[in-house]
Amino acid sequence: MPADFTSTLLDWLRVIGVPLLAAVVTLVIGWYISRTVSRLIRRLLPRAYGVDKNFAPLLSQAARYGIMVFALVTALSFLGVPIASIYAVLGAAGLAIALALQNTLANIAAGIMLVWLRPVAIGEYIVGDGVAGVVVEIGLFATRLRSTSGLYIFTPNLKLWNGAITNHSREPRRRIDVNMAIPDTADVGAARRAILEVASSDPRVQADPPPTVHVESFAGDKIVLQLRAWVPTPNYLDALRDTTEKTKLALNRQLAGTAQQAEVVLAADPHTLMPSEQTPNLT
Repeated sequence: MPADFTSTLLDWLRVIGVPLLAAVVTLVIGWYISRTVSRLIRRLLPRAYGVDKNFAPLLSQAARYGIMVFALVTALSFLGVPIASIYAVLGAAGLAIALALQNTLANIAAGIMLVWLRPVAIGEYIVGDGVAGVVVEIGLFATRLRSTSGLYIFTPNLKLWNGAITNHSREPRRRIDVNMAIPDTADVGAARRAILEVASSDPRVQADPPPTVHVESFAGDKIVLQLRAWVPTPNYLDALRDTTEKTKLALNRQLAGTAQQAEVVLAADPHTLMPSEQTPNLT
């Protein structure tokens, strides 16, 4: 009996145990390699010359899943499952999954298009289909953003791709619009000169095209003047805040001795929210 038991155990180890151990080792090695390759792609690809850093998250996830699938197929082959049968099953399963997870596959396609056409990029502030924030990662299934108040935003790629995207960081310069209401009895010419002096004295305001001031509208006994000035995009928010404050103070000095003061009227611009130049690196 001991000899028969030993012989049976050896036969079992040879027929089942060794292939099972090989399959387990293959899965463990595949899992380790997939994580290592994914990390290397994410870390080294952005440093490669001429390679867009936006590709790194998407390629790292694709490589990880691809290596894991290959390791699974190899492990099953060690257990005696024919590779042709494995691929046939994977094909059928893939078709069933594709039909069941159409939105998921659409997110993958949308992520590829976002990276390929680059309407957004890592580090840029965007507004799109109800979400707004600095792009942290464009993944295989979803895009990760961070709001200016530090909130974590996770949105499917398809949601961004199917809607209009406003990119606040892409263009090199932006126009600031500052509206000021003055009494209709005030000297419009003097008010215009005071506002232009404030804008011209700001080194962030570009001389070409030069800043302009015009009458925007009339509101009762008020005249609304609008300053338009172009500034570098990274300086937009700081320049808007400083110019609004300084213009208000300059007009109040001009109206000193009268019963009325200048009033700030917010310009109707839905795209004024913008992270300041001092926004920390969110990647």
